[in-house]
Amino acid sequence: MTKIISASIDVTKIDKNKIAKTNKEGKPFKNNAQYLNVDIIVNDETNDYGQDTSIKISQTKEEREAGEKATYIGNGKTVWEKNESSEPSYEAEPYNEEEDDLPF
Repeated sequence: MTKIISASIDVTKIDKNKIAKTNKEGKPFKNNAQYLNVDIIVNDETNDYGQDTSIKISQTKEEREAGEKATYIGNGKTVWEKNESSEPSYEAEPYNEEEDDLPF
């Protein structure tokens, strides 16, 4: 099965300390890239807003074992899906630049 998920992320919820700037050896990434590890959860059912996807900042094993609360930074919904037994369907709304409130 193939899916396309359309999602939004609230960048104000990102803890800047979670942004990786170096690799495991402590060397900067190529081209000074920076990464945020996230977990994307796709649920079988939708919520009241038609969303079936949640995005949270990945936690370390230690953070999970300590019972630290996960930081959810976004959500989304499946807009295209192709099952082996069905034709693909596309439900995305057209992009509206005026509604785009991202800071970049």
